[in-house]
Amino acid sequence: MGKASAPRALKDNEAKAVARNLRVSPQKLNLVAQLIRGKRVERALADLQFSRKRIAVDVRKALESAIANAENNHDLDVDDLVVAEAFVGKGLVMKRFHARARGRGARIEKPFSHLTIVVREVAAEA
Repeated sequence: MGKASAPRALKDNEAKAVARNLRVSPQKLNLVAQLIRGKRVERALADLQFSRKRIAVDVRKALESAIANAENNHDLDVDDLVVAEAFVGKGLVMKRFHARARGRGARIEKPFSHLTIVVREVAAEA
């Protein structure tokens, strides 16, 4: 006698992918997430391909994962997908110390972030 499965949190025309513990600050990751919000997936992939930000490679991988989830798990049409949501969460922060003059120390913070991408299938425009 197993536990009943939880109801699906997303709508039937949506799929998502989560990239956890990306080694970048949430503020910097949000700049790249803003770049793809609301765009069609092929346009978003092209923008990420030619972005000069280092983290754009990981964002592109997460977007490709969301597209694959939509196609394989939810039978959505890849040509009609739009990036419905792309939001950033704060992860852990590693604290390190850097030796400074006169025996002092300066704190170095190395933040991590989580990225969630939700793609939605929109009706094809006739």
